[in-house]
Amino acid sequence: DPAWSQTPAATVADGETLAFDRGKGNCLACHQISGGDLAGNIGPALDHMKARFPDRKQLYDLIWDESKRNPQTVMPPFGTNHILTPDEINKVIDFLYGL
Repeated sequence: DPAWSQTPAATVADGETLAFDRGKGNCLACHQISGGDLAGNIGPALDHMKARFPDRKQLYDLIWDESKRNPQTVMPPFGTNHILTPDEINKVIDFLYGL
């Protein structure tokens, strides 16, 4: 995808910081992510995300509020609850797409 290949390294690094930050994305609380420490196992490993979610909007919507798709989810609605901004969610996706 040419759009992703032009994503600045700083944006990807920001996404990693957000994903690993226990006070922001906190993805490691529930997911295994390459390079992360003390990973959880409640959710699936976050690997091959670009192949698993080729439609970026689908992954964005899942992070924004997974309860719209799965009312039984334990995943926090990061966007709806203002945990992450739209820009921060996109940075996390940029990071995940590079794994």
